[in-house]
Amino acid sequence: METPNFFRLIFLSLFVALGLLFTWSHLPSGPDLLDCATNSAWCTSKNRFQSKQPTHLKNRRNSPTRLRYHASDTPHHPLDPLTVQELNKIRTILSSHPIFSTSAGYALHSIELEEPEKPLVLTWNKGDPLLPRKASVVARVKGESHVLTVDLATSVVIVHQTGSHSGYPMMTMEDMTTATWAPLADATFNRTIIERGVDLTDLACLPISTGWYGKTEENRRLIKVQCYSMKDTVNFYMRPIEGLTVLLDLDTKQVVEISDKGANIPIPNAANTDYRFSAQKHNQVIKLLKPISIEQPKGPSFTVEDDHLVKWANWEFHVKPDARAGVIVSRAKVRDPDTGVLRDVMYKGFTSELFVPYMDPTDAWYFKTYMDAGEYGFGLQSMPLEPLNDCPRNAHYMDGVFVAADGTPYVRSNMICIFESYAGDIGWRHTESPITGMEVREVRPKVTLVVRMAASVANYDYIVDWEFQTDGLIRIKVGLSGILMVKGTPYQNVNQVSGQESLYGTLLSENVIGVIHDHYITFHLDMDVDGSDNSFVKVNLQREQNSPSESPRKSFLKATRNVAKTEKDAQVKLKLYDPSEFHVINPSKKTRVGNPVGYKVVPGGTAASLLDLDDPPQKRGAFTNNQIWVTQYNRSEQWAGGLFVYQSQGEDTLAVWSNRDREIENKDIVVWYTLGFHHIPCQEDFPIMPTVSASFDLKPVNFFESNPILRTPPNVETDLPVCVVAAAA
Repeated sequence: METPNFFRLIFLSLFVALGLLFTWSHLPSGPDLLDCATNSAWCTSKNRFQSKQPTHLKNRRNSPTRLRYHASDTPHHPLDPLTVQELNKIRTILSSHPIFSTSAGYALHSIELEEPEKPLVLTWNKGDPLLPRKASVVARVKGESHVLTVDLATSVVIVHQTGSHSGYPMMTMEDMTTATWAPLADATFNRTIIERGVDLTDLACLPISTGWYGKTEENRRLIKVQCYSMKDTVNFYMRPIEGLTVLLDLDTKQVVEISDKGANIPIPNAANTDYRFSAQKHNQVIKLLKPISIEQPKGPSFTVEDDHLVKWANWEFHVKPDARAGVIVSRAKVRDPDTGVLRDVMYKGFTSELFVPYMDPTDAWYFKTYMDAGEYGFGLQSMPLEPLNDCPRNAHYMDGVFVAADGTPYVRSNMICIFESYAGDIGWRHTESPITGMEVREVRPKVTLVVRMAASVANYDYIVDWEFQTDGLIRIKVGLSGILMVKGTPYQNVNQVSGQESLYGTLLSENVIGVIHDHYITFHLDMDVDGSDNSFVKVNLQREQNSPSESPRKSFLKATRNVAKTEKDAQVKLKLYDPSEFHVINPSKKTRVGNPVGYKVVPGGTAASLLDLDDPPQKRGAFTNNQIWVTQYNRSEQWAGGLFVYQSQGEDTLAVWSNRDREIENKDIVVWYTLGFHHIPCQEDFPIMPTVSASFDLKPVNFFESNPILRTPPNVETDLPVCVVAAAA
C-alpha cells in the first residue's frame, strides 16, 4: 500500500471512530423527552450517513404549528397510547428486571400499549375507572429476542415464549443509524468509494433489509448498505454508486462481505435532479393556479376530546399513532338517523404490513423486497406533516410518542392530521326531467372527514387516508409519491440497448433506470357490524340463460349468496369476469324488511402479485396471495407478515393463520384487504413522482333503513360567506 493512501485510511478510521462515538453519545439516554422537530438528525427516517451537513439542508424554516408538550399527558381511554410518564416508568421497571440488569447492553425495539381484552373495552364507558394499563415490550438482549408484558400498576414483568419462528424484531432507529456509519471503518470500502470517484464527504448511504435467501443468512442479523453521491444535489437517490453492496452484521457492525460489480457504470449526473422549489430557476417556475383555500368561518365541525376521541357529524372513533402501523383507528361508530343510537361498525383498523418487491434479479437488487412496517416501522418512518400543503387550514394535528432503543421517549410532531374535506363532490342529487311537469332540483354537497399520515420510507412517500363520509362509508386510500429507487447504467439512450438485454425497468434519464416494482399494503379490519359476531358473505353475480318462450331476453344476472363457513372459504382472488360483492353481516340483526345488517368491502387497487409462490420473497409476503382474507379474531394475529418480520422465512404469516381453516360463521372475525400497485416507471416520475392513489371502501349494505343523509339540508348562500381580497393598505 502506498504511504499516502495508508495515512489517508488511518485518518478515515479515526474519523469514523469519532463519528460513531459522537452518534452514541448523542442518542437519547436520560429522562429528557426528545422532540424530533429539534432532534431530526437523530430520529429521521432510514437514517443515512452524511459526513457533512449539506448546504441545501441548512436554514430550514421552522414549522408554523405550535409545539405541544407531552410530559404531563394522562390516558383517558383504554386504547390511548402510552404516555411519556408511563414510558419512563416502564424504562425504570425494565432496568431492574434480571434480563436487563445483568446485561451490559440491550435494545428495546418497541414499547406499545398492550390493549386490554376486547370484551373489557367494549363494555367500558367514559366515566368508568380506566382499565389496567399494560405495555407490550419487544427487546433484544445478548442476541436473543424477548416479548414481555409490563403491568404499570404492579410493576410485574411477564416474559412470553416467542416460539421457534424465524425472524427478528423491527429495527430500531439506532440500528439504522449505526449500520450506515459502520462500513467507513472498513479500509476496502473506503478505497472502493474513492476509486469510484466519490469523495467521502459527499457520501450518503442507506440501510437495506436483506430478506431471506437460505441457510447462509440464518442465525445472525444482517443488513445491506448501498451508497450514493450527494454532490451538487439534495436528491442523492438519483446518483447511485451502482453495484456496490456491503453486507453487514447488524449486531457487531462488522463488514461481512463487499460486492462491487458496477465499476464500469458511471454515477449519473446531478443536473435536473433537485426537486425543491427553492432550487428551481425563477424564470422556469410555472404558476398554473391561483391560491385556493377552504375557509370555515365558524370553525371545523369536528372535535377531538381527550387527545384521541374524534367526534364529527354522525361519526365517533378513536385515533392513535403507532410505531409499526402508523395510524390505528378504533371503536368506529356511526349514529343511526332514525334512532339516534351510535352503532358499531369497526373495532380496529390499521396498516398491517407493506410488501415492496423490486423486479431485478441481479446481484445488487434481488434482495430488495421490503416489508416496511415489520422491518422499518411504518410509524417510525412518518414525518411531520406540512401545514397548508399536507393538510389544509383548520386541520388538527396529533403527535406520536415513541421510544429510543434505551426506552427514552421522543416526540414525532404533527404525525397525524385530521381535517374536513370538500372537493366539490356531491352527496346525492336528483333533478326531474321537464317532461314530468315537476320542477324538482335536489342536491346535497359531500363533505368528508380525513385522518391522514405520511411516511417517508427513505425514497418513497406513502400517504394514508382514512376518510369518513356522512352516508356511513369509510374510504381507505393510499397515495404513492416521493422518489424512485433507481439503478445506474452505462446507457444514455434506449437506442444503445440491444434487443436481447433486459433493463428491468425504464431508462428515465441519462444513466438512470427506474426499476419495475410492486407495492402491496395490507389492512387489518376488525369489523364489528352492530356487534362482534359477524359472518362473511360472498354475493356472486352469475349469468342465467332464458329460453325464447320465457322472455325476449337471452340472459340476465342473478345474485347468489354464499356464507363462508371457514377461513379457507373466505380466501378471495378478485376476478374481473367472476364478479362478487363481499359482505360482512350481522345475522342476528335485521332491518325492518328482514335483510341482515351489514357492510361490504368495495375493492380498488387490485394489482395482484405475479411472483412464484415458492420464490423466497413471496413466501414471506404470502399475505398478498389473495386480495381478501377473513380470519377468526385472535388478538395475537395483527401483523400479516408475522410478529418478527426481519429475515423471517414466512412461517408466521396471514396465509398460515388462514390455512388453519377455523370457523368464521357468526363469529368475531377480522377482514384483511390488500391494496396493490404495479409500477412500471416512466419519465414523468423523474426526478420526483406525482402522487398516484388507490383506495377501497367499507360501505353500508342494508345497515340503515334508508338513505342516512336524506334529511340533511342543502347549502344556501347565507351559509357560505364570500371572501374578498382585502384592499391594499
